[in-house]
Amino acid sequence: MRIDVHAHYFPNRYLDRLERYGSQLTDVARNCNAAKAPAEMSRRFDMMKKAGVGKQLISVGPQLPYFIDPSRAASAAQEANDLYAEIIAAHPGSFIGLAALPLPHIDRSLAEIERALDKLKLAGVCFGTSVLGFTIAHPLFEPVYQELDRRGAILYLHPSGLGAGSHLIRDYDLTWAIGAPIEDTIGLMHLILAGIPQHYPRLRIIVSHCGGALPMLLGRLDAQASWLLPEGRELPSHTARRLWYDTVSHSYAPALRCAREAFGADRLLFGNDFPYKQGDDYANGLHYIFGAGLDAVEADKIANRNAAVLLNAA
Repeated sequence: MRIDVHAHYFPNRYLDRLERYGSQLTDVARNCNAAKAPAEMSRRFDMMKKAGVGKQLISVGPQLPYFIDPSRAASAAQEANDLYAEIIAAHPGSFIGLAALPLPHIDRSLAEIERALDKLKLAGVCFGTSVLGFTIAHPLFEPVYQELDRRGAILYLHPSGLGAGSHLIRDYDLTWAIGAPIEDTIGLMHLILAGIPQHYPRLRIIVSHCGGALPMLLGRLDAQASWLLPEGRELPSHTARRLWYDTVSHSYAPALRCAREAFGADRLLFGNDFPYKQGDDYANGLHYIFGAGLDAVEADKIANRNAAVLLNAA
């Protein structure tokens, strides 16, 4: 079972609600073959078939329902998750869904985890790399991590699309070109510094875009661990290998090889960033794994096996 772990579904009804509530991020999710119109679904399934993809793990990231008003956040999250349950039921066997949570509102998020995972049968949740200016490692979120760990759920970490809070990124139209992997790196490093992967070992955390810049930084982080971590804590490179990483690098083989060296082949999962990779680019997001100079057995595991094992969907 070949599973694409980095794919999106953007129902127009949900995007409309986000806009009514003040979101200014929805433009990148419109008119990109990621809604439910028959022609859009047909194009999606055609691309999946040509790439031999049996299922997509879908999330709304970065179109996440993070609002100061708890009622708005909760209603948007509920609508997103209901729409995900509907599309999964309409196309049995084609999708695995991740829930949106009304963060930073903890009680409402815990209630939505129960509803989305127990009633709607979604597989886990999608987090942004930050939440309304909060680090995702903030103690405020501990009850959410505790509940997800108790369930052994998936937590997918996706860039928030905020340019990592830097005007030097946003003002130069670099929000997605370099802002996204920088956000991956920051969010991931915050989790590592807080010890989240050790504290919650049953939580299956997947990070976008080969882990951002982290594969290139692990040596530096280990060398400076005494500056960053309490005495006795494991090195950042060890903690990083407790998580999983998708292969989205815009088919750039050196990035994939670096991630394999940093994390190990067992920690890499085929992902393709649909709908932002379409047509030949979508298939190339798979084919490059086999042409990246990896061991053939490892390439097969990354492309075809690791995600199914992790998601218990083999």
